[in-house]
Amino acid sequence: MINIPEASSTKSTTVSRLSTKSIVLSGMFAAILAAISQISIPMPTGVPITIQVSGIALVGTVLGWRLGLFATLAYILIGAAGVPVFAGFRGGIASLTGLAGGYILAWPIMVIFCGLRFRTESKRLSLLLSILFALLGLIIDEIAGGVQWSLLSGGAMTLQAVFAYSMVAFVPKDVIITILAVIIGRQIRKPLYRSGYLD
Repeated sequence: MINIPEASSTKSTTVSRLSTKSIVLSGMFAAILAAISQISIPMPTGVPITIQVSGIALVGTVLGWRLGLFATLAYILIGAAGVPVFAGFRGGIASLTGLAGGYILAWPIMVIFCGLRFRTESKRLSLLLSILFALLGLIIDEIAGGVQWSLLSGGAMTLQAVFAYSMVAFVPKDVIITILAVIIGRQIRKPLYRSGYLD
C-alpha cells in the first residue's frame, strides 16, 4: 500500500515549525540539485552526459513526493528565471526549450515516483518497490527527453537514433545511479525523520 504522509493538525505551532523546517530542507536539496547538475560532460550531440537523475532520485527518496516536488519545481523555476543552475552553468527558458529540455521538464514526474512511500511488512519489499517506481520515473524521463530532443534536432536525430544513443550513453549509467540514490536516500531520510524535519 502506498503511504502518503499527511501533516498533523493537532498543534498549529508544531505544524508551522515543521513546515518551516521542511521549506528550508527543500531549499537545501534544490541547491544540491544545482550542484549535481554541474557534474557533466559536454557531447557533440548537444545533450551532455550528467548524473542529474541521481539528484532527482535522491531528492524524492529523502523528502517524499510532496516536498521533493516542491524542491524540484523551485530548482527548475530558478533556472528558468536565468540563474545558471542547469548543466554547464546554464539558465533561462532556452534550457527548457532546447534539445535537453525534455529531460528537465519531466523531472517533476520522476521525483513524484521516487517519493512514493510503501508500507509493507518487509523492508526488502519496500526497498524493491521504491527502486521499481524510481526506475519507472526514470523511463518516463528518458522518453520525454528523447522525444523533445528528436523533435528539435531538425532531422539530425530521429527518435530511433535518439533512443539507440541513449541506451548506450545514458540508460545504463542512469539506472545504476538511480538505484544507488534510492538506497542512499532511504538511509539519509531516517535521521531526518527521527529529528522531526520530515513527517
